[in-house]
Amino acid sequence: MAQSLQPFHTFSLPSHCQHFHQIDDVEQLVNTDFSAPFCILGEGSNTVFLTDYQGTVIYMATKGIEIEELNDHFLLHVAAGENWHQLVSMTIANDMPGLENLALIPGTVGAAPVQNIGAYGVELEKFISYVEYFDIASASINRLSKEQCLFGYRDSIFKHALKNKAVITKVGLTLPKQWQPILHYGPLQQLHNPTAQQVFEQIIATRNSKLPNPSELANAGSFFKNPVISNEQLADLLKSYPDMPHYFVDAQHHKVAAGWLIEQAGLKGHRIAGVEVHQQQALVLVNHGNSTGDDLIAMVNYVQQHVWQKYHIALQHEVRLMNADHECHIHLESQI
Repeated sequence: MAQSLQPFHTFSLPSHCQHFHQIDDVEQLVNTDFSAPFCILGEGSNTVFLTDYQGTVIYMATKGIEIEELNDHFLLHVAAGENWHQLVSMTIANDMPGLENLALIPGTVGAAPVQNIGAYGVELEKFISYVEYFDIASASINRLSKEQCLFGYRDSIFKHALKNKAVITKVGLTLPKQWQPILHYGPLQQLHNPTAQQVFEQIIATRNSKLPNPSELANAGSFFKNPVISNEQLADLLKSYPDMPHYFVDAQHHKVAAGWLIEQAGLKGHRIAGVEVHQQQALVLVNHGNSTGDDLIAMVNYVQQHVWQKYHIALQHEVRLMNADHECHIHLESQI
């Protein structure tokens, strides 16, 4: 019998899958059939099923956290199915700071390294010790160091060489005892000599003020990546848009805020069927219901077109979009 996927992805489009397989123990992966199309799913906060999925959804629900205290740091071994924000809360409550800037990011620990989650000036890779995964071809457990994960901005080896070849089972995190707050983004700049708890609380308050709760209004969080552009293009844009927020990436590139681009293009509140550019945070698309995957695709195209026409910047979606049998990407239809 087909399994409804509507409760298993936070954008909550009506969709079903042929087979649904919950993993509570890593050993179950050995007996899992990976021959047909499959999709690894955590809490579905960064995945949208655009239509019925003609394959197996493998739902990672493994639990467990081990903590090692060493001389100058804590080493955490965390099962893939653990909730990310609950992990951050636990570390702060137990005086193991470091992850506070990543508070309230939805999803599971196993999903976090795939796109190297980040927020407020901090990316997950800073704390990664290792990522353990089940290798589908050899049915063995392997471990990658941080360097081997090839982390980039919302990127990792799990999106490329290991895509559809690995199931993340455990993540090792190093939290140094020498704590330094990262306060150079937005509302954190107003904090003076804060504790990790105060940073944690400020992040939660900020995210709650800007981002809709998926349990109240269906959404998949930040929908678009912040584009990385050349310094030359940035200098050009700043002549016309001197208030454009931008952040240093390297000697040749800066990152610009996708939410700002979308808002300044006048797209807040734009609606196609039940899909809307969120009124409070233009980086988020929300689903009021009575929407289909085609409505979402139309909205993504609409946003991409308008941002391109205004700034000559091609937006890419951060959220993983699944069609009938594989992940798909919505690219700018025509750069006119």
